[in-house]
Amino acid sequence: MGMMSLSRLMSRAPAPVFPAIGPGRQADVERLLSRSGLRAAATPRDAAILLVAGDIPGTAAAPLARVHDQIPRPRVTVSWGHDEPDAIAARIAEAWREVCAGGEGEGDRLPDEPPNKWKGVGPNGQGGKGMMGGVPYGRPMAMTGPDIRDGLQLDRYTARFGPFAPMLPPGLVLEVTLQGDVICDVTVETQPFAQPADADAPDLCAARMLRLLGLAGPADRATAGKKPRGVWMRGAVPGGLGSVDGAGDARDRLSRWLSGTPVTASVPDIPALLKGAEWSEAMLILASLPPSAILRACQTPEAA
Repeated sequence: MGMMSLSRLMSRAPAPVFPAIGPGRQADVERLLSRSGLRAAATPRDAAILLVAGDIPGTAAAPLARVHDQIPRPRVTVSWGHDEPDAIAARIAEAWREVCAGGEGEGDRLPDEPPNKWKGVGPNGQGGKGMMGGVPYGRPMAMTGPDIRDGLQLDRYTARFGPFAPMLPPGLVLEVTLQGDVICDVTVETQPFAQPADADAPDLCAARMLRLLGLAGPADRATAGKKPRGVWMRGAVPGGLGSVDGAGDARDRLSRWLSGTPVTASVPDIPALLKGAEWSEAMLILASLPPSAILRACQTPEAA
């Protein structure tokens, strides 16, 4: 009886959903997840339901499987094709009740083994010559390099992020070299998925930045078409961050969006904007640009 009561209590909490967003579905998903009864999970580990919205390209099938397997069991996948938002919200609610009732959920999609076999080379089997270097299990080891700020030798680590990282536009894959939390190199590996014009809507653009700032309540108000209260929110963004010709800096863009004013940005140089920024600053810069501008930037020969 106690477990049944606990399950009922759990089912009343907002359903934790991690979205995998395909082409043309970003605005739909963002508006859906602003509803009461649903919660956008910050990571797959924080979710119970995987929402697959739209047709995911075959090139993103393997990353989608990894995201699925990172969601703790029991887990359920809900695919969103052409259902109306009310219908898909009801399906998510039913899936959440199934999870809370102790259903078995779904098994893993990938084998329980490292994606790359260890090919031990060197005296300690670390994959490289000597004590440094190598790519054990396919992951490059950190190597020292000059700090881009003062020239001191610090470890640099290179990793790929995307295409379903929630702080990046859907489909975008970046290869980023970090020294601590400072970005010293960026390469666009895969351009973001094309999205409809309404993904550039001021309310959605403001909400993306507000969520990164930890202001989920105001973000939901913005997405629901209600103007967030308080101009103080723009002050949470450092001035001069991510300046773009004709569109000001990230703080200016947030201020315009909060007032309901669209932002038209010239084609930005994504690597140049992000280099030298701390990780949190870089994610704010990307969120402060309309999705259409990021797509145009990633389609240029310089980004490729």
